[in-house]
Amino acid sequence: MTLLMNETVDARILLMIKNPATKDKGFLQLMEIYKEPIYWYIRRLVVLHEDAEDILQETFIQVYRFAGSFKGDSKIYTWLYRIATNECIRHFRKSKKLVKNSGSIAEEMSGELSETDSENSDAILFKFQQAILQLPEKQRIVFNLRYYDELSYDEIGQILNSSVNSLKTNYHYASEKIKQYLIDHA
Repeated sequence: MTLLMNETVDARILLMIKNPATKDKGFLQLMEIYKEPIYWYIRRLVVLHEDAEDILQETFIQVYRFAGSFKGDSKIYTWLYRIATNECIRHFRKSKKLVKNSGSIAEEMSGELSETDSENSDAILFKFQQAILQLPEKQRIVFNLRYYDELSYDEIGQILNSSVNSLKTNYHYASEKIKQYLIDHA
């Protein structure tokens, strides 16, 4: 899924957000368009629904607070992803859940997956998510943006403020680590 929204729609929303008389209406339209893809991006990084909901809320609070200062140097979705990424990093550093409590996350994921109907695909998904959780923070973020959100390295570079070569290296290492994890846990 790519988030290449109609640039005319994004420009109209941005104008609404920058105008005090239409800021709220523009913000609601922005949320309507981007809430779901940003939620799923966050959810893949933090795994747990409750954490993803909290971070999504913080992301849109930051968007609302700083919408007037958005200069339009990048696309709106790139700016939103950058804010969501920063909120995820803040969450990781504050809670350290993914490092200290990976067992409890595995239990939570296992519980969620056991409630679905396809056991084989659930087991594969569970192993894949466990492999992603083992990645260092930056590799996990780059992998999610590239693999799930299908963003270009240039777009990811704008979000993470990193060079394309660095991002390609991070993605390559992440992919190799995931493959190795899946082989080791087959």
